[in-house]
Amino acid sequence: MGNKTAVIILAAGLGKRMKSAKAKVLHEVLGKPMILYVLETAMGIAGNNLIVVVGYQAEIVRQKVSEVFEVEFAYQAEQLGTAHAVSCAIPHLPENMENILILCGDVPLISHNTLKNLFEYHIETERDISVLAVNVDDPTGYGRIIMDESGNVSGITEEADATDDEKSIKTINSGIYCVRKEYLLKTINKIKADNVQEEYYLTDIIAIAYNEKKSVGAVVGQCQKEIIGVNSLQDLKMAENFMQYLASEECKTG
Repeated sequence: MGNKTAVIILAAGLGKRMKSAKAKVLHEVLGKPMILYVLETAMGIAGNNLIVVVGYQAEIVRQKVSEVFEVEFAYQAEQLGTAHAVSCAIPHLPENMENILILCGDVPLISHNTLKNLFEYHIETERDISVLAVNVDDPTGYGRIIMDESGNVSGITEEADATDDEKSIKTINSGIYCVRKEYLLKTINKIKADNVQEEYYLTDIIAIAYNEKKSVGAVVGQCQKEIIGVNSLQDLKMAENFMQYLASEECKTG
């Protein structure tokens, strides 16, 4: 996509629902740690401009990743939320980057085409922030995409903080963003931990940008299965079931 784009991959968490002491991103899908799938896809967007944020079992994650890829690592000593993780990665970004793609290390099914569509939309529409969204039948547990009357994204509300009306929204946040580097650097420290979880949500950057009259848009992905975050053993099995399918056919929603 160009040598002025970098990818930050968030991979610091334990993943308590995995019922394992192993770092979440090291759980295997078809015999391979899930983070390696994310890295393979990220390389198609940003080449070697990759920063992996590690935390829990940091050295083991570094070792497994470094066996296959040459990347920069950022260390998140405390897991204080996604915005905090991104702030840990910022000092490792190459100076000449113009746009930053932010991915999650536990979403192994995300495809190159989906990220390419997000990136191209972000560039062509000259957005400050672009969000990958998806429509689902059951949005329980996901952040809801809030749109204004003009179709601009005005915010993302997490499940724990959502009102009943917001919980009825079926367009959800994938946790994947493309952000102009200049704006990310100016805004990341404006995010506050004033929410139920007392964490620094990266999602809050959307409302901040909207209130500052920045350009915030969303691309609705065609495949809800691609953005499955592996948070449990059930999710892991589901990811394995779809891996071969996604690799060989066009994914269809439903």
